[in-house]
Amino acid sequence: MTDDVQYFTQKLGSRTAYRYTGGTSENAPTIIFLPGYMSDMEGGKACAIFDDACEKGYGCLLLDYSGCGKSDGEFIDGSLSIWCDEVCALIDEKVMGDYIIIGSSMGGWLMLMAALQLAKRHNPRRLVAIIGIASAPDFTDWDFDHNDVQIILRDGVLLRDNDYGYDPTPMHRKFYQDGQTNLLLGSKIAIDCPVRLFHGQNDQDVPHEVSLRLAAALRSSDVHIHLIKDADHRLSREQDIAMIIAEIHKLIR
Repeated sequence: MTDDVQYFTQKLGSRTAYRYTGGTSENAPTIIFLPGYMSDMEGGKACAIFDDACEKGYGCLLLDYSGCGKSDGEFIDGSLSIWCDEVCALIDEKVMGDYIIIGSSMGGWLMLMAALQLAKRHNPRRLVAIIGIASAPDFTDWDFDHNDVQIILRDGVLLRDNDYGYDPTPMHRKFYQDGQTNLLLGSKIAIDCPVRLFHGQNDQDVPHEVSLRLAAALRSSDVHIHLIKDADHRLSREQDIAMIIAEIHKLIR
């Protein structure tokens, strides 16, 4: 993927880094990819989806949340609500027609929030489909025990080791508290478009049962779950990405 990063100025002045191709295929929806927690648009899945969209002539939009990647800001200041507003503002600016929203891990939670927010100001039919990749809605609720929560609220941050060789992963008080105000799985989620959920059964970070709970909570009757027995949380192997892209093509056709 070429280094074609652009910047969109949000209403409060911060700049959101993004990549966008308008596409040449008439009537095809724009593909929007939302990365996971502490991830960005340079990830393998995002790049593969963008490159495929360019090859096929589809519109595609990638972005970095504030405090992530090439966007302005500090990660400690981010939250789901802030990032959802950034995503929706950029979609309003760049995407004129129909769209498909794809969310990876935490991006799967933002995908739902953005779909609900955009439905209030767009024709809901513009949302052609959503695709969740190891979706992690409500993870502030189910991924932290009582002791974790006490540390977050008392110290302002909880640091966790991760399995991918990176620095410890922080959970900041602001993000945690905002997550708790945006829980979705406890009630019906008013999304009616086709939904495709991919989840590895060897996922050590987000149990695949979360996708089952999400499927049950969605109002849509057109929900398909793809469980991949030997896949981990990242779903970034060549065969995983090929399966996701094949599903994108099916939904566009």
